[in-house]
Amino acid sequence: MTTIALFGAGGKMGIRLTRSIKDDGEYRLHYVEPSVDGQSRLSELGVAVTAADEAAGAADVVILAVPDTLIARVAEQIIDRVRPGAMVMTLDPAAAHAGRLPERRDVSYFVTHPTHPPLYDLLAEESPEARRDYWGGGVAKQALVCALHSGPDEDYDKGAAIAARIFRPVSRVHRVTVEQMALLEPAMSESVTLTCISVLRQTLDEVIRRGVPAQAARDFMLGHIQIELAILFDALDWQVSAGAKQALVEATPVLFRSDWKKVLEPEEIMKSVRRISENAAGNPSAS
Repeated sequence: MTTIALFGAGGKMGIRLTRSIKDDGEYRLHYVEPSVDGQSRLSELGVAVTAADEAAGAADVVILAVPDTLIARVAEQIIDRVRPGAMVMTLDPAAAHAGRLPERRDVSYFVTHPTHPPLYDLLAEESPEARRDYWGGGVAKQALVCALHSGPDEDYDKGAAIAARIFRPVSRVHRVTVEQMALLEPAMSESVTLTCISVLRQTLDEVIRRGVPAQAARDFMLGHIQIELAILFDALDWQVSAGAKQALVEATPVLFRSDWKKVLEPEEIMKSVRRISENAAGNPSAS
């Protein structure tokens, strides 16, 4: 039986993982949670906490379900307690990509991150509850990306199997490198996608401010988001109109700098992950 120490077990992500594996007979669990609120949430699930040093020393796998800004600090605090041959798993690539994880040649580092339920997979879910599981809260299927940052290659399968359990139900597991995962997040999903979606919301608010009825504007935008995503992401065999293509050509240089793709360059990604993983004095909330 594999022993897992789940750090941050009562936090936003940790409580999701706790619910997923607390009754799984494949694992022996130790839950680590320093906050009173987190401990209260765990108590409601019938789970008792374990001291950090004890949990780290007993574990075959240590999962750091803590905010990005705290991963390096927590890893430094416990790494001397981790047993040789054990695995430390993080749920975000920032600390690993930025070189912020403490070196232990006899310990493997594994990184995993859920994609959240992909849009058109979500629409195909059978139950209304699953179709509303936008986050990936244990109802709708989601995919995972996984990377073995260091350690023997056979440890990849061990890490991927645990990742598939803690984020279940899982549709697909993709093996990538830590560098590729950083391209996906923060570069693609946050620097680009979140920014563009924020512009959409600002546009909606501005159209409403200019007098369009709020519900009419919302219906129009969300309907067009759906059909345009379907076309551009090959879910629908269709083309946008000639007028729409012309509007795209004219608006692109107004909305975007010509060099916007530099946010995907390695040096820019490294700056971003360093800010994420090293800003220990910043906001400790998980993303």
